[in-house]
Amino acid sequence: MSNVAALIKGRSLKVSDGVYLERTRDREPVFEEYLRALSARIPKLKSRTKRLRKFIAEANAVEAEMHVLDDQELVASLNSTCIEMRQQGFADKLLARAFAAVREASLRTIGMRHHDVQLVGGWVLLQGMIAEMNTGEGKTLVATLAACTAAAAGASVHVITVNDYLAERDAKLNLPLYNFFNLRVGVVIQGLSPGQRRAEYACDVVYVSNKEVVFDYLKDRIATGAALATHYHLRRLYGSGQQPSLIMRGLHVAIVDEADSILIDEARTPLIISETVNDEHAALLYHTALDLARRLVRGEHFNISGHHEVWVTSQGEQYMRELSAGLTGVWTSALWRHELLQKALTALWCYRRDQHYIVQDGKVEIVDEFSGRVMPDRSWESGLHQIIEAKEGCEITGQRKTLSRMTYQRFLGRYLLLCGMTGTAAEVMPELKRVYDLEVYTVPTHVPSRRERLANQFSITAEERWQAVVKRAIELSQIGTAILIGTRSVEASENLSARFHERGIVHAVLNARNDREEAEIVAQAGQSGRITIATNMAGRGTDIKPSDEVVKIGGLHVILTEFHESARVDRQLFGRSARQGQPGTVEAMVSLDDDLFIRYAPLLLNIARRVSITQGKPPLWLLNLLVDYAQMAAERHNAGIRTATLKQDRKLQSLLAFAGIPS
Repeated sequence: MSNVAALIKGRSLKVSDGVYLERTRDREPVFEEYLRALSARIPKLKSRTKRLRKFIAEANAVEAEMHVLDDQELVASLNSTCIEMRQQGFADKLLARAFAAVREASLRTIGMRHHDVQLVGGWVLLQGMIAEMNTGEGKTLVATLAACTAAAAGASVHVITVNDYLAERDAKLNLPLYNFFNLRVGVVIQGLSPGQRRAEYACDVVYVSNKEVVFDYLKDRIATGAALATHYHLRRLYGSGQQPSLIMRGLHVAIVDEADSILIDEARTPLIISETVNDEHAALLYHTALDLARRLVRGEHFNISGHHEVWVTSQGEQYMRELSAGLTGVWTSALWRHELLQKALTALWCYRRDQHYIVQDGKVEIVDEFSGRVMPDRSWESGLHQIIEAKEGCEITGQRKTLSRMTYQRFLGRYLLLCGMTGTAAEVMPELKRVYDLEVYTVPTHVPSRRERLANQFSITAEERWQAVVKRAIELSQIGTAILIGTRSVEASENLSARFHERGIVHAVLNARNDREEAEIVAQAGQSGRITIATNMAGRGTDIKPSDEVVKIGGLHVILTEFHESARVDRQLFGRSARQGQPGTVEAMVSLDDDLFIRYAPLLLNIARRVSITQGKPPLWLLNLLVDYAQMAAERHNAGIRTATLKQDRKLQSLLAFAGIPS
């Protein structure tokens, strides 16, 4: 890459020197020239369309030239173009030539030619923006344009995905293209040793899940006492003492797939590296707390808010004192007594097995509410995880002591060039701009969408809803349609599966318990008459390919059985149908008993229920209003949590910096 325009003690640092480059919180002047060279300035909206038309015309104009080059000449063409980028940045004329070379190589290696709109998507990425592209428009292929170009220009590129499955899948799919340009590809997944991780991050393009990359960065911060970037390499350059061996080699370019999920949804919770602190008295303490909590009466001794927060009444405080009167130790402290019983009540009343977590191999494993996947080796903090272990009769693990923590907002903001792709960014554009200074550009579709959204269907009770879903799926299956049924929890997916088993209906279930079979289940989901039940695992990044027979009779049919707090997650599920111009249908079949309505729209829900008693089924406009209001209220609540998390993280960072402690 280009020189970093700062002379530190008379020495000019280059990327080739191995500098651990990252953007600091206050973007120091030391990196300004590097940033200017790395990405072109973002144009005004009014001139962007004209500029893109010219860019596409230039890329198409050199396509014939690229086509006649042999393989070595094509590689040389990209390399020579990228050498110029080191001085001029990602200028449109250079990007047009680079993308044309990557497009031709893609056709030769993986048999896929980038469409013009995909070139637009690649351009948007290298301008440091979010490319909003409809589901099925080939975002995985779009990423190769930016990744090949930036890597050939000398940057370390991280393609950040939402899980290990997608990281491995996308890397394997595009490996021949990267190999064509002599670019090394790394894949970082759970279970790799530090040495293996170091080797993978040394590659030109690295596919990695969001959680893995943050934890690896935190490990580097712990190893160096948070003195990354300039300070660490000054010590290294001048040989001041033994240096730790870092896992990563800097934060140059991040291409975030499913950007709204990682930048917005995941941002509610900071990521924490901790160590286990053993406590031989913990098991007895937690079991005692659960025993006492079970004797408290909801509505008299405690209440639970609509957001699943427990608060103890004055009667409850008095009763707690009476219950613990004969106990010693921490139970003599009013503060500790309150904390333990509140945690126990939360574990008993707010965290449900097979919804918020599963028990597998004798361990409590958290299920991600947005992806539906297990988050192995993750735990709730402040003793909550241990109390849930006691509740489920599992071995009690030790409490965790925090060594380092960081939010996604702070981590991702440290990349010199941050960009991303998603099919659902419009709803959160203001937050993306406010928190990450990222603009969103909506890329047009290659062909018009043929997805048909059927009217929402509402049942008064959950039982009526499940009966209707089973009936609908069987009817469609009998005529050869492939059906995908989306549920919000492991418990719901297994309950629905039991209903199909009772009727002798062959089907498949994809949830956190059988994620190892994901590829096989997804591969079969588009076959004629196939019924697939899935949690949110079948949402983002899942490409279900309907058979020719299914396409002829209308394509994949998606049934949503419970609206999510975020309408974006619902849109992702619907996006499994009618991809790349194919036909398909989607519908929602939900119940007024669903948690979303109870928590976020209780007044409207009561109105709808009263109408159902007096007039039968409420009018559709009222029920649709209920959905819209509940999801808007949920989004506001979650946005508030993200804002509070970010403020807390910045405050903690400031306090730790003042005290001289790595955060």
